[in-house]
Amino acid sequence: MAVAPRTPPKKRDWSWRSQAFRGLLYQVIAVLLIGGVVWWLASNTAENMRIRGIKSGFDFLTQPAGFDIGESLFSFDSNNPYWKAFLVGIGNTLRVAIIGIILTTILGTMVGVGRFSRNGLVRGICYGYVELFRNVPVLLQLLMWYLIFTELLPDISEAKNIGPVFLSKGGLTYPGPVWESGHLWILGGLIAGAAAAWAYRRWATTQFEATGKLRSMFWVPLIIVLLAGAAGWVAGGMPNQWQIPTKGEFAIEGGSSLTPEFLAVLFGLVLYTAAFVAEVVRSGIQSVPRGQSEAAQALGLAKGQEMQKVLLPQALRVIIPPMTNQYLNLTKNSSLAVAIGYPDVVSISNTALNQTGRAVECIAIIMLVYLTTSLSTSFFMNWYNSKSAIKER
Repeated sequence: MAVAPRTPPKKRDWSWRSQAFRGLLYQVIAVLLIGGVVWWLASNTAENMRIRGIKSGFDFLTQPAGFDIGESLFSFDSNNPYWKAFLVGIGNTLRVAIIGIILTTILGTMVGVGRFSRNGLVRGICYGYVELFRNVPVLLQLLMWYLIFTELLPDISEAKNIGPVFLSKGGLTYPGPVWESGHLWILGGLIAGAAAAWAYRRWATTQFEATGKLRSMFWVPLIIVLLAGAAGWVAGGMPNQWQIPTKGEFAIEGGSSLTPEFLAVLFGLVLYTAAFVAEVVRSGIQSVPRGQSEAAQALGLAKGQEMQKVLLPQALRVIIPPMTNQYLNLTKNSSLAVAIGYPDVVSISNTALNQTGRAVECIAIIMLVYLTTSLSTSFFMNWYNSKSAIKER
């Protein structure tokens, strides 16, 4: 029996005629040039600062901040160091970005799908929403919502309430749990339930491809997550204490609250970015060949089933890349929150800069925070895009 000759391993061609060698050489030269420019700028800046007697370095991060922060995810006072103040700012920035991305995705998808509604009124409302919020600068929208929450709402003494929820110039106050160690068990149960729900969906998809039998892809995973969360609640000792807000003479006492600054930033960014997301969803759906819609109608699928099972899955590969840009825009636009006094990382950095004079260091921290969040978002969306892409056989 004849044996196929082994292909000799390819040798690298290090001559100038090799395109791969030239490409590698150009990249090395570019990296060296960029590194040299960065080193020159850094050394020149450090020398000029030394001549002028300006202190530099990040040693100030361990010094007491000397200022309070009105809104924080964890306790902070003026005696805490600057690094903890920056952590508060980063937490506030991520809080707006994560919640904003979730709400923007939901609202933008609903408006984008609504552009294809058979109801002319729904189509008109969705079109008007997109044209209104997309063409008004986001900074003006933030200021508009801030004025609404701080000027048009009633005073705290006359707060409007729906049951235990109060709305006033002081923000939105609602019942909140008294945090105990048992809540960590609930969180663990929800995470485990989410993993089990994801495994179930993969199994259901495999079974559908093998047998054609369609299983529940929403209700069963939802029940799995809820049951796992309930199991964590039982394992954690069933914590059930809640702080119920009550109206006092000068303030709403108890409960959890959202400040007017946070609500203004969240509303402004969500409504602005959702208008662009709606256009992304609309264009993605329109990119699906019309024959797919006609085939779905020929099979007797309802309009909602056609959109959910035929059009949106195929449009997803077109929607995800520009959607990533909108998520990045929302995260970076959150820096405008400084205009209305929301203590994000930019606001904290400005305060630290004014007190310490470490302009280069504070700006570098801001750049690092937004670079890290943007690259993390891009990495996740690129991974999701690769999972959603149509695989060629």
